[in-house]
Amino acid sequence: MMAILIAFWILAIAAIAGMLKWKKPILLAAPFAAMGLYVAVQIILVPLPLWETIQMIMGMR
Repeated sequence: MMAILIAFWILAIAAIAGMLKWKKPILLAAPFAAMGLYVAVQIILVPLPLWETIQMIMGMR
């Protein structure tokens, strides 16, 4: 779990450095896209049908 956190931090720092170097603010979307992809993969890994998994997640408070 710690390796994933470190990877996210490295990606965020690289995105900020790239944005400053190449003046492309779209690079700041990379960390958010990576987090979204990580969440999507974790949802897919739940051993329930996809619709039940989504209902379970939305039902949590």
